Amino acid sequence: MDEVTNNSWIHMNLEPSATVPLLLGTFAVGFGLVSMVVKEWLFLSDTLVALLFGIAFGPAGLGAINPAEWIDVPSFTLELARLIIAVQVMTAGITLPKRYLVNEFKSLLMLLGPVMTWMWFTSAVVLMLVFRLGLVEALLIASCVAPTDPVLANSIVKGKFAESKVPQHVRNIISAESGANDGLGYPYLYLALYLLRFSKGEAFARWFVVVIVWEVALSVVLGALIGWAARVLLQYARKNGWIDHDSFFSFAVSLTLLTLGIVSLIGSDDILACFIAGNALTWDDWFREETTESHFQDVLDTLFNYTFFIYLGTIIPWSSLAGGTGLLTTSRLLSCSVLIILFRRLPATLAVARMTPSLETFREAVFAGWFGPIGVGAIFYAMVAQKELEDSVFDGLLAKECLLPIVYTLVVSSVIVHGITIPLYHIVSAVPNATVAVSRFLSRTPSQSSSNLLFPFGSRAPPSPIRHSRVVAIRSGHAKSQLGILSSSCPAASESTLLEEGSSGNARQSDDSAVRSRRPEDLPNYGSFSQPGN
Repeated sequence: MDEVTNNSWIHMNLEPSATVPLLLGTFAVGFGLVSMVVKEWLFLSDTLVALLFGIAFGPAGLGAINPAEWIDVPSFTLELARLIIAVQVMTAGITLPKRYLVNEFKSLLMLLGPVMTWMWFTSAVVLMLVFRLGLVEALLIASCVAPTDPVLANSIVKGKFAESKVPQHVRNIISAESGANDGLGYPYLYLALYLLRFSKGEAFARWFVVVIVWEVALSVVLGALIGWAARVLLQYARKNGWIDHDSFFSFAVSLTLLTLGIVSLIGSDDILACFIAGNALTWDDWFREETTESHFQDVLDTLFNYTFFIYLGTIIPWSSLAGGTGLLTTSRLLSCSVLIILFRRLPATLAVARMTPSLETFREAVFAGWFGPIGVGAIFYAMVAQKELEDSVFDGLLAKECLLPIVYTLVVSSVIVHGITIPLYHIVSAVPNATVAVSRFLSRTPSQSSSNLLFPFGSRAPPSPIRHSRVVAIRSGHAKSQLGILSSSCPAASESTLLEEGSSGNARQSDDSAVRSRRPEDLPNYGSFSQPGN
């Protein structure tokens, strides 16, 4: 018999190998059971719910899980964010229509050029004013939050609200921009890093050769070649029956991993290459149409999103965000978040709306300008910057102290604000209807209003004075003169009431005919035309 080291026969396993699957499974199953209610009725984003779940069970909440105890958080976060962004930008590239990058080149040029540059500079100006940073250090941090997030953008362009309220061409341009500009964050980030490390001449020379040519331009070429070759080989294999059903529908994920590996191996921009490869794969719409009915990619995206935002909720450094001292006070962090969310994207999008063919109306420009969320991409670039700032050359920079707290605050703020925007839209849009209903009630005639007040629901209302007066007039033998008085005193009510009574049914018509057929002298005398009780 083996030696027993524990006296108890059964013991609890509280290792991460048990607690992590437990929490992820609990959220996936629990949220899945009410996902329709949360997303399609309440219009809340699943990323917001996942983030709140992670915060509740992380070190700041119940303390059920603390990844910092068993992993290297910066390295693990960097690689997890890289994988999730790569899958999302590949999906964004695949879901775009035929030859989209060429057909909508002008719209993409405006959003990826002037708008993205405005987001970079505006965020830097806010950081300079709020945290008193230098220009280059502010540009460094601002480069992390300049790209829009493809994960959060994906939750905006899908679902009941998007399909019923947002035109397809607006959803396409948001997906295309978020997929492309996540890979275009490197030029902004490394320009600031090189300016902090080298002289201006050497910094710009390195930036052009290393970043613009080697990372950006080469990644576009490699992505296009990989996507084109994958499409040709896939079509050939499908035509000859070499590929089975499951492998065909999981091909996009496999291509994502292949592209990441090839481009990362030579040190180029793997995120941008994945987006280009995805769009090249479906350049002729063949792959997109073939996989329209498959939901494998959506299921995988959903699980990745749940995992990352729950994980993000457990690693947020709340000690640096709440009650901080020096530069990182709570008031400054909140002020920075409000200013950046308001002015980072919307003004620039409205300014170039007339030169952006995909934004046909002012409302579409407002929607595209507002929904430029900050999410996984910002975390990814923050981790890249943090890794670069570990070099001793950057010792003493305020950016090393401020980078992660500011980026985490902006990400949490963006997830919350953009996650509740659509529910607030529905609440606000319901106000005019309620106002119309109240105004209609208040504009009713005094007799109708008092009748409702004196005889509430459930009580029997008094007989209509108009109908009673009509019967009295007929019975008194002076129908013509009395009806004339009725029409002059209540012109609108008399006509509508008589028309209504004339179409009330055969029984009422027979009763009125019987009353009219009797002679006046055969009827009892009810007195003059007056209200009952007088």
